[in-house]
Amino acid sequence: MKFLVVGLGSIGQRHIRILRRVLGPDVEIGAYRQRNLSVVINDDMTISIGVRPEDHYRLVVYDSLDRALDQDLTAVYITNPISMHVSTAIRAAEAGHNLFIEKPLGSSLDGIDRLAGLIANKRLVTMVGYQLRFHPALARIGTLIHEGEIGFVVAADVHFGEWLPGMHPYEDYRESHAARRDQGGGAILCLSHEIDYALSLFGRPNRVCATGGHLSSLEIDVEDTAEILFDCEDNGRRVPVHVHLDFVARPPRRYCHVIGDRGAIHWDYYRNVVEIWRDGEREPVAEAFPGFQRNDMFVSEVTNFLDSIRAWQPSAVSLEDGIQTLKVCLAARSAMERGCEVRL
Repeated sequence: MKFLVVGLGSIGQRHIRILRRVLGPDVEIGAYRQRNLSVVINDDMTISIGVRPEDHYRLVVYDSLDRALDQDLTAVYITNPISMHVSTAIRAAEAGHNLFIEKPLGSSLDGIDRLAGLIANKRLVTMVGYQLRFHPALARIGTLIHEGEIGFVVAADVHFGEWLPGMHPYEDYRESHAARRDQGGGAILCLSHEIDYALSLFGRPNRVCATGGHLSSLEIDVEDTAEILFDCEDNGRRVPVHVHLDFVARPPRRYCHVIGDRGAIHWDYYRNVVEIWRDGEREPVAEAFPGFQRNDMFVSEVTNFLDSIRAWQPSAVSLEDGIQTLKVCLAARSAMERGCEVRL
């Protein structure tokens, strides 16, 4: 197998480490990069300054994307800024390569139909990088809901907030893609994991309402806070789903609370515990996931992508999944900026 990684920021470097872990140290990996920073970013977000990633990871580096895509590749990993995802993916798809596209799929719907057509016509395996789908707690929540452990779902509250300058301590947050509209930044797109897994658990919304904006003193030109309300449909019933996203919270807070007519489920991401409240019980049943590490999600994600290529079958997070999540993200931003409800 042979891979190309387009973009060597933290997530691009993480994927390189995982490919070597899963496929062995000698798997051939190339890279196309433009900023050429001499910084190696580790899993724990510590950095080694003055070290060239191409030397550290033993990469073949290309200064031309066309020349890089002219190679016989198993897949292309697209890990550059969000606003460049779709245009880069189109060029890779035109060359006939399978695609791993980091989340979110893009910053607008421009080029999405062309990309989808290329992938369908060339029968390319594609995955969008929503690794939270591989968290065992979310898998457990999905099973509990499906098996009716808390009855009918009547509402859900999804929450993620984290201080933007602390997310990538190795860089000036003002220069990060998350802080810049021209690179597809903002809390809604950059923290879209919560929107994606909400759709996977509760279905696609019929309409979206949102409020928020740039409310803090952060030096950014995108929203740092968003309160989003979905109107999802479940077996003919309308279910309200609330999603809160922010770049401001200290300490970070991340959870999912699902209310049913016969109980409730609460997941605390940082405590790594799911609590199940069943009707008639005075205390919840707590389920932990001992031994689970954050990097495990990325390993499972990459393993699923590689298995999908070998079997030539759809990945667990398809292009269509990525498109639907992007449409909801853009609807939420439009509702927030225009002060109106957006129907889907």
